[in-house]
Amino acid sequence: AGHPSPPRPGAAGIGAGTTELTDLPATWREALDAARAARAEPRLGPITQWDALGPYRMLTALPGTVPDPAVGPLLAPAHAELARTAEVFLDCAGQASRTAQALGIHRQTLYYRLGRVEKLTGLDLADGEHRLLLHMALKAARL
Repeated sequence: AGHPSPPRPGAAGIGAGTTELTDLPATWREALDAARAARAEPRLGPITQWDALGPYRMLTALPGTVPDPAVGPLLAPAHAELARTAEVFLDCAGQASRTAQALGIHRQTLYYRLGRVEKLTGLDLADGEHRLLLHMALKAARL
């Protein structure tokens, strides 16, 4: 499967640790995954432990894949603002007022952008599975 490339400078990860020599490769992989997540998600800080990654533990374990076809168009550089809006909306558990405040925009602007996200992706943000797919795809794209 090859070895993962080390993360760029500016992020460090700490594996779960081990006392067994045979577990060192797994601990090294955890540390690299933690550093990748720390680089992708500023709230984790520049140094983070694998145990603190939450859903990034699962996302970093996935092999590099092409984004889901529905989400692919949203990941184009031209739609970076829409992608950020969707990610913040999902991070805020779909709460419009919290999302608008976090983004510093009016709620009507938020609703307009979310409508554009739905049109661009074909996903229905009222559907839990669609929200999960979109959220995971947006997080994975930053790894």
